[in-house]
Amino acid sequence: MENGILKKSKVSPKRTTIVLEDEERAFIDTLIREGKESGIKPLISKMLDIYRSMMIYDWRFPGEYYCGISRIAFMNLELVNILIQNIPREKWREIGRKMGEAARVSMEATIGIQFSSRSDWLEALKRLRIQGFGDFYLKDKYLLVKAPFISESDIWAGFFEGLFGVKIEIKTQTPPFVFEIK
Repeated sequence: MENGILKKSKVSPKRTTIVLEDEERAFIDTLIREGKESGIKPLISKMLDIYRSMMIYDWRFPGEYYCGISRIAFMNLELVNILIQNIPREKWREIGRKMGEAARVSMEATIGIQFSSRSDWLEALKRLRIQGFGDFYLKDKYLLVKAPFISESDIWAGFFEGLFGVKIEIKTQTPPFVFEIK
């Protein structure tokens, strides 16, 4: 960008050939036919964007992924809910706070977020969205969580307290959650 004007790159795009197994191509064709994807190029671009955003550059074994210092696992919600339901309700906020502190350390070490300003908070919320935690919106002193992965407001309140180092007041007990930053 020069003087506020976006300039086109002078480097021409490079062609790449990907050889897919019949089963892989059939799967992609099904996604396109069902309207879930618009085409193979946009699908590959989206896959690379997700890969880059999640920063899973260290694959030790199939199923063992690392994002910086943190091991990443894909878990279904039912397993998380079983864990939550076996923690006494009065400990949910404390557990959430510890989770937020761990996420803070991971993000500081992995992607260099310092959490000193709200713009850093937005980067952290984007990261959580990419990892499937939910959709997050920050407006003035309010934080909205739509489609949360965890459906307990006390855990989220503690999580944000640990992540951002602030006090949180719960405004809604059911999703979408609204929290006030104190």
